[in-house]
Amino acid sequence: MNAPTNIQIINGPGGQPAFVVIPYAEYMASRAATPERSLIPHDVVSRTVDGATPTRAWREHLGLTQAEVARRLGISQSAYAQQENSERLRKASREKIAGALGITAAQLDF
Repeated sequence: MNAPTNIQIINGPGGQPAFVVIPYAEYMASRAATPERSLIPHDVVSRTVDGATPTRAWREHLGLTQAEVARRLGISQSAYAQQENSERLRKASREKIAGALGITAAQLDF
């Protein structure tokens, strides 16, 4: 026996599920459970797909220069540029840069 549900699945042209419709109250409850600060904007993901490191993608998305971020970190622009171009940041560096950008360290680690 199937339990009643308020969820509607809409299939695409190939018959495979393409969309899910849920009641607005359930949607809002799920959004409340996922803080906005843990999300990654599409623009940031697009920039990484195009070859930018997550650190660079976030900086550009936020409209900051390397010099501005370096100033926030208390380091030189060239030292920050080296970190920004690194594919593997140390955890401590990732946390400091995230703080300077106003995001969580997890948002840099994708």
